[in-house]
Amino acid sequence: MRTQVAIIGAGPCGLVLGAMLAKAGIDALVIERKSAAYVLGRIRAGVLEQGSVSILEQLGVQARLNAEGLPHGGFAINFAHRSLRIDLESLTDGKKVTVYGQTEVTHDLMDARAAAGLSTLYEAEDVALHDFATATPSITCTHNGQPLRIDCDFIAGCDGFHGISRASVPKTALQEFERVYPFGWLGVLADVPPCDPELIYASHERGFALCSMRSMTRSRYYIQCAIDEDLSSWSDTRFFDELRRRLDPEAAARVVTGPAIEKSVAPLRSYVAEPLRFGSLFLAGDAAHIVPPTGAKGLNLAMGDAFYLAEALREHYGERSSAGIDHYSARALERIWKAERFSWWMTSLLHKFDQHTAFETRMQAAEFSFLEQSRAARMALAENYVGLPL
Repeated sequence: MRTQVAIIGAGPCGLVLGAMLAKAGIDALVIERKSAAYVLGRIRAGVLEQGSVSILEQLGVQARLNAEGLPHGGFAINFAHRSLRIDLESLTDGKKVTVYGQTEVTHDLMDARAAAGLSTLYEAEDVALHDFATATPSITCTHNGQPLRIDCDFIAGCDGFHGISRASVPKTALQEFERVYPFGWLGVLADVPPCDPELIYASHERGFALCSMRSMTRSRYYIQCAIDEDLSSWSDTRFFDELRRRLDPEAAARVVTGPAIEKSVAPLRSYVAEPLRFGSLFLAGDAAHIVPPTGAKGLNLAMGDAFYLAEALREHYGERSSAGIDHYSARALERIWKAERFSWWMTSLLHKFDQHTAFETRMQAAEFSFLEQSRAARMALAENYVGLPL
């Protein structure tokens, strides 16, 4: 097969990139090692920045988002039995975020891709990247039991943290920056109404908690846990009892319990790979970076990477200029590092660190007090939360 751009990975990053390239008249093939059903079964993020919503609107896949998404003009931070609402709209001249699950974003992009007759190879096995240091890269894989070779101009590695794209880059060509946090998040998805119409981030002496939702009838709750937590020891009753302990009494009283339809433990890490271009190979999304979920940046960063890469490739093919692809890595990394900083800051403020000294604990308290007392501090938080400009 021959295509202009081969995209590895059919998550939101790869699908947004594929849709943007198709809109620009650039031929792109998406290659995914899992089935479509598996991709849709992954439970991930659910808060979209205003810029991400704009990208989906530009691609014409906003119908369900507009009908089912939940615009949020603020959220609450609970700290040491005090509560502070961050009024996003008043602090950012009217900007909001929208709660709409990553699964739904993926579903909409898949449907649009299929309706447009664009090619996606699901369940591609033994994917390997070749000659991406040259101008004639290729990909080999097995599809439907048959060996397949795909020749292309460029490869976009959008296949996640554990994918083949970054793993194919020689270690000597890659610089990696990482912080692994000494705890995880135990998350529960349940078909119960959320305890609050907005998100609640709670810092408590027993550990962090987050009250979120996917809709007004489906809630997503998290509590901080040990990094090696035994999931089997957490019954639904135990989880909800612990969640309530970490919330303010009014929010705790509003928690409606129900059977978990999904329960998992997620480790937290901050990670960035540099650079993001290796000849004809580009990294984007989780293949390039990971953020702790505290700041709701992972999905949004991935969509931003896709936006930048699509612009660069459109300039390459439309204007015969290499400027965009030459600057993709630096342009994307500037925004990535700012999002990494914000996610690290949110995580550091709100979680219980067993290794913290009394000094560091007081620093967390002072940081929250500064937020309470300073509109400028709240504006900085809100500006980052709704998303920095693309």
